[in-house]
Amino acid sequence: MNEPHLPGAISPKTGALALDTLHLTKRFGAFTALDDCSLKVAPGTVHALLGENGAGKSTLVKCVVGYQRAEVGSVLIDGREHDIATPVVARDLGIGMVYQHFTLVPGMTVAENLLLARGHLPPVIDWPAVRQELNAFLATTPFKLDLDATPQQLSAGQKQKLEILKQLLLKPRLLILDEPTSVLTPQEADEVLRLLRDRAHAGECSIVLITHKFREVTAYADDVSVLRRGRLVAAHAVKNTTPSMLATDMVGGADDAKREFAAPERAVRAPGAVRLSVQGLVVDGDRGQTAVDGLSLDVRGGEIVGIAGVAGNGQRELLEALVGQRARVSGKVTVGGESFTATRGQNRRLKVRSLPEEPLRNACVGDLSVSDNMGMRSFDVAPASRFGWMRGAVLRERARALIQAFGVKTRGELAPIRALSGGNVQRAVLARELSDAADVMIVANPVFGLDFAAVAEIHQRLMDVRNRGGAVLLISEDLDELLALSDRITVMSEGRIVHQVDAKAADRNALGAFMGGSGH
Repeated sequence: MNEPHLPGAISPKTGALALDTLHLTKRFGAFTALDDCSLKVAPGTVHALLGENGAGKSTLVKCVVGYQRAEVGSVLIDGREHDIATPVVARDLGIGMVYQHFTLVPGMTVAENLLLARGHLPPVIDWPAVRQELNAFLATTPFKLDLDATPQQLSAGQKQKLEILKQLLLKPRLLILDEPTSVLTPQEADEVLRLLRDRAHAGECSIVLITHKFREVTAYADDVSVLRRGRLVAAHAVKNTTPSMLATDMVGGADDAKREFAAPERAVRAPGAVRLSVQGLVVDGDRGQTAVDGLSLDVRGGEIVGIAGVAGNGQRELLEALVGQRARVSGKVTVGGESFTATRGQNRRLKVRSLPEEPLRNACVGDLSVSDNMGMRSFDVAPASRFGWMRGAVLRERARALIQAFGVKTRGELAPIRALSGGNVQRAVLARELSDAADVMIVANPVFGLDFAAVAEIHQRLMDVRNRGGAVLLISEDLDELLALSDRITVMSEGRIVHQVDAKAADRNALGAFMGGSGH
């Protein structure tokens, strides 16, 4: 089969390259994001990069691909120093990167997005020839995508595959991937990582894989480096490591690792009465299509029911309909046997609380203070309100207590909440929602993008609601999170519940098959 030679194609050297960073240091004002980091990636290997949020992983790879420039240090490609001033320079050297967030052009087709990745295009494109060559290229991969589809018509997993294909089309000598499996089913994740590993071991390219999943490191990486607070603190051959060793490297001590990576403490208890019931719920999506299609489920007191599914299968619309942010077309939602429409009064009286994904956008007013945001559920009732007047001093005192109890890092209760880090916004909202005992808790991707310390804390807070007899509905795209927290797991696909199983009996591959629409 002839190799594709698309319009604008570059013909760089082929084969995996060696990458060395020497003493890279990057500062943002007084903050040192990367501190004297020397990383070594051997050609033809998969090199995993681990570290908590803020450890410097993204800063490091952005310096390699020319997105940022280090103040100190050098980047060596095959032993030669290069000044990689821009991503264009990196691309011409054979370096590609798949970012955590999609970079697709929504109005263009798959074929157009692939071709656009070339960067250097002629004024006139011979589309019949291009399509033939793109089909030949796709035949060399296990990914099946319709060249005429647009990103709006693709699932999140298909979009991620398209992002990877855009880079593979350039025949990179070094490919950097930032959390490439976060929106994939387990089967899709294995498919992607197996393809990348095979290409690396065939000598076609070297792979740098940023991940937070130890399972991916042990299954697919050859070497692993760990960053902590901007410094490279460990580098190992994967065969000589264990997850507990890597966890210790990441957080700085065995005791800290045990605490941050320990499973949440689960009380042994039988489920109680049904607290949250959803019957025949139908909800429209943003463009008028049916996003939730006749969905029914119950959540009992003293249990966590997890909803698994690939992004875009109605989970967001389900949560918004349950918490009153989206209209319901039909169906019935009850809490404690009472018809539930998610008014503020009902939420307070029935003790229904929620933690939506992206709380800064969906559960806060960014310009208001931490104190005001923490008081949103209670500003109009005693003791925060008296004779119809809000008592700001009471709200501030209460906020200070919650900040301390929930470990919210802020310069004070009067700071605007948008000034907090993502993890601390999560903590602040969680403090508000759990400031008194919740009978029903509805959460979606509660720890997405957070570091391991915040993950452990929030997971335990959710488990505490369940342990006290509350009902928790947990919507998550992370199977590891669902398996760790849930008592029962349901799978949502195309707006419907397609599978239910006791979490203890759940099989990862079976769940993935239902998530991908091929379970039976």
